[in-house]
Amino acid sequence: MHKLQAAAAKCKACPLYKNATQTVFGEGTRNAKLVLVGEQPGDREDRAGRPFVGPAGKLLDRALEEAGIDRQETYVTNAVKHFKWEPRGKRRLHKKPSSRDIAACKPWLEAELQAIAPRVLVLLGSTAAQTILGSKVRVLRDRGHAMPSEYCQKTFVTVHPSSLLRAPDEESRDRNYAEFVADLKKVARLLRSAD
Repeated sequence: MHKLQAAAAKCKACPLYKNATQTVFGEGTRNAKLVLVGEQPGDREDRAGRPFVGPAGKLLDRALEEAGIDRQETYVTNAVKHFKWEPRGKRRLHKKPSSRDIAACKPWLEAELQAIAPRVLVLLGSTAAQTILGSKVRVLRDRGHAMPSEYCQKTFVTVHPSSLLRAPDEESRDRNYAEFVADLKKVARLLRSAD
């Protein structure tokens, strides 16, 4: 995996590398039974060089713990390896990756998935879901059950934790978070049945 990570650090297949601080490759155990795939690194991930260390990552950690999944036994990564952003004053705001950005990074994601060969693959949000399952998948329609993909027989779609942070009010945030934890509890059951 270290060779893949070193090669990805030099990637210039799309223009995102020009404005990103660094490539943010996946991390976790090479023997992970569970791989979680998000969209792209955010501002904190770009600066730290690690996936899921910002607010959405903290929320993911909490939800994984509530679902009975040890993050130390997972592998976390993103469909896109560079932070795509636009300036807003002194802040760098997330900008959705284009199909070109996603296509340029897909070989890195495929290499990660082939190296790990997870028993369960969780796709967090529409970018990850459509990268792996194609344009017809819909997160809210297809979430909550396992389906086969070319990378894993038990591929599971759910929301991205950042979407929970954007809920308009506390009641919505609580409801959406509870649904996310319920999805991850299903993933935990899939992991147990895969043993």
